[in-house]
Amino acid sequence: MPPASTSARSRVLNFAEREQIGLLNAAGHGVRAIAREMDRDPATVSRELRRVRLPKGHSVRTGYLASVAQADADVKARRPKAAKLSVNLPLRREVQDRLLKHHSPEQIARRLREEFPDDPEMWVSHETIYQSLYVQSRGGLTRELVKHLRTGRSMRKPHRRSEERRGRIPGMVNIAQRPAEIADRAVPGHWEGDLILGSLESGSAVGTLVERATRYVLLLHLPGGHTAEIVQEAMVAKMATLPEQLRLSLTWDQGAEMANHVQIADATGLSIYFCDPHSPWQRGTNENTNGLLRQYLPKGKDLTFYGPALLDNIAAELNGRPRKTLNWRTPAEALGALLSGQSGPPGVATTA
Repeated sequence: MPPASTSARSRVLNFAEREQIGLLNAAGHGVRAIAREMDRDPATVSRELRRVRLPKGHSVRTGYLASVAQADADVKARRPKAAKLSVNLPLRREVQDRLLKHHSPEQIARRLREEFPDDPEMWVSHETIYQSLYVQSRGGLTRELVKHLRTGRSMRKPHRRSEERRGRIPGMVNIAQRPAEIADRAVPGHWEGDLILGSLESGSAVGTLVERATRYVLLLHLPGGHTAEIVQEAMVAKMATLPEQLRLSLTWDQGAEMANHVQIADATGLSIYFCDPHSPWQRGTNENTNGLLRQYLPKGKDLTFYGPALLDNIAAELNGRPRKTLNWRTPAEALGALLSGQSGPPGVATTA
């Protein structure tokens, strides 16, 4: 039987197609066979055959009627639709009780399907719960219940589109384009960087730079905050203290403090690469070093207390500590050996 013809292919099944599904279903064809015959997705056919709940003792095979299914579809297509939580009192009570127990909307939605597998009227999506909480015109749940959500926000925070997240640092070069020679740590001059943040109230931070081959550390004093301009000024000044052969590349995360990366590259000669979002292991050396630095720069402390001289002293102490990954040489000794043309400390590892 050829598929029902329509002047314009619609995502929604029409009555002729529903009649065709009914005939093929009654003739014993399976869901996939019906879908192939009608040039429809199997999920569409399966969903259609489950559309009408049948009396006990009836099967989908004998109970699907195109006229009943069409009437059901027409009712459900009416607009505006009543909000499910505003008209279904048992469902609303279930959702309210679980919110009061600090269950998340997603947890509630998933559990309701588990606990009421044969009762779709007791199913609700997590988005519907959020809509009912934050958009009062959707009805059903009171705004006071938002305090039981993990965030407790009175207003819903909009999700940013992925292209917006990617585009916050124009012109950045991804770490995937970083030359493979940087990964083997054979040549000094390739750095990883990040910020160590102080207390939230102070808005303070210290910039950290770690040389990949030797684990040599430089610390950036950031007076007045960690804006792109402040970070640019501090990094350019600190890199100017190094010989040119030690200014090859820098790998950073996608923090807004590096928005001026083009200007930094122009002033220092560094090739700058950016890690993927939420991928700290791509700066493993820097992450490990930041952990060591927390001995000197504790979490929750106002880091404006640490001036340039104190930060230089901290870096010097860390650069003078023997490191297992350097075969118990210090970073200062490892850097000195490489700069003097020696083969470098034996047993230098390729990990963080």
